[in-house]
Amino acid sequence: MPYDSNLDEKLYSKPWETDDLKITVSVFSYNKGPKKLQISRETKDANGNFRFAKLGRLLKDELEAILPLIQEAFVTM
Repeated sequence: MPYDSNLDEKLYSKPWETDDLKITVSVFSYNKGPKKLQISRETKDANGNFRFAKLGRLLKDELEAILPLIQEAFVTM
C-alpha cells in the first residue's frame, strides 16, 4: 500500500529556529499506528526560503536547544 498523506496525523510539532536554520521536533501517527518521533532540519536558501536538509549530526548548542522539545514530544507519546 503506498503512502497516503491523509492517513498521517501530526500529534505534536515545535520548531527551534535561528536566522538561517530550523530544526523541528514532531510526533506522527500513521493510520492510527504507533506514535513516532521525527526530527527534521531546514536551511535557508539564497532567496530566504526554508528548504529540507539532511539532519545528520547535531552541534552541542542545537542539541541543547531541542532537548526540551524532545522531552515535550515524549510526553505526547
